[in-house]
Amino acid sequence: MEDILRIGAADQRDRIAAGRLTAVALMEATLERIEAVNGRLNAVVSARDTGEVMDEARAADAAGPGAALHGLPVAIKDLADAAGLPTSQGSPLFAGQIAASDSIHVARMRAAGAIVIGKTNTPEFGLGSHTYNPVHGATCNAYDASVSCGGSSGGAAVALAHGLVSLADGSDMMGSLRNPAGWNNVYGMRPSWGRVPGEPREDVYLHQLSTNGPMGRSPRDLALLLSVMEGRDARHPQGWPFAPVLAPKGQVDGTRVAWLGDWGGAWPFEEGVLSLCEDALAVFEDLGVAVEALDAPHPREALWEAWTTLRSFAVGASLAPMMEDAEKRARLKSEAIWEAERGLALTAPEIQRASALRSGWYHRALELFERFDAFVLPTAQVWPFALDRDWPDRIGEVAMDSYHRWMEVVVPASLIGLPAVAVPAGFGKNGLPMGLQIVGAPGADQAVLEIAEAWHRATDHVAAHPPPKLSAR
Repeated sequence: MEDILRIGAADQRDRIAAGRLTAVALMEATLERIEAVNGRLNAVVSARDTGEVMDEARAADAAGPGAALHGLPVAIKDLADAAGLPTSQGSPLFAGQIAASDSIHVARMRAAGAIVIGKTNTPEFGLGSHTYNPVHGATCNAYDASVSCGGSSGGAAVALAHGLVSLADGSDMMGSLRNPAGWNNVYGMRPSWGRVPGEPREDVYLHQLSTNGPMGRSPRDLALLLSVMEGRDARHPQGWPFAPVLAPKGQVDGTRVAWLGDWGGAWPFEEGVLSLCEDALAVFEDLGVAVEALDAPHPREALWEAWTTLRSFAVGASLAPMMEDAEKRARLKSEAIWEAERGLALTAPEIQRASALRSGWYHRALELFERFDAFVLPTAQVWPFALDRDWPDRIGEVAMDSYHRWMEVVVPASLIGLPAVAVPAGFGKNGLPMGLQIVGAPGADQAVLEIAEAWHRATDHVAAHPPPKLSAR
């Protein structure tokens, strides 16, 4: 019997529109799956009352289809606000605080017919690619309960893999839409910076690193959710008029991609990660996509200096009110304190230098995109690690000098706001998934979705390798 929770969200929506599936039936199946497996996974947190969401599903069926996400169950990453639900950000400082209104992208999802069933778990303040926090605990990998699911959109990725939601939102500063997608055999997309407006907080000019974006079980699903999340908001001064994304058709004729691998030997990788990804590149060749291996197109040190300075600058600004309150500061995790202290100590010339270094990479990347439609990298430098570890302190013989150094591979896209889709690359000998990042030129979101869709049709790792079935604890 077909499992309606394994098919894509776009297919679910089409079946509802055609009268071959009801929102009630989809919601009933979703809630049953959550009841059966979420106790083991801990992916969905702060769940809404089942009676309320079933009432919304019945109302959706009564109203009839129309909106893009009509009747689809979703859960919101616990860094964004969903009215009536707590936004803990994984921190005891905010646990239990109920959001009075929706974040911009959440309001758009609801207006498009999505039914919010709860929140998805995230690291404290979204810091670190490992989903654990003192409020909700740890979320395990979809394929192995003893290892990490990545982060910070880890709960979203696991929920998608096990069919607990149809679609999921996430956010990405340092790979948070890409690393968990790769580690849980689903898809995640960091859109071009400015395509999805952020919240109109105290400052809307300086911190251009993080963005919200979609996750799904196919590139078609990514495009569906992105089409709802995207669009100008007058309170966001730096968004620009992007062409709307369309459902990708997998058109890749004449496409050229650059394989950047380990950045010319600069980045360490755990054994088996690079070889799996290099073997997976054969899919491109089968599709007629030209692949060329390149040396590092820009100095690693320049990227890392710019990234760590600008990231700490942003984190320091965000956490400053808590750092100034001794009682609140004492309740922050050590990595947050370290990053905030570093950011608050930066001088104006140091920030200006980092901005100049970032500009240098942007100009070099534009030259790269004159020859190639995209460049490709792994989604992580290590395999999912033990759930009880805070973060990998070394890769092989190379010691990591910060809690996020082991995710250096995501920096080239994040630093200059490039669109990037994480696609499943297959499974290692350890049985764990890994992914590839397909990174495009500024604004070329549709182009990377087309490449990802062609990849999906040729591989469909999501359907071919479902996660193991779980029973309730």
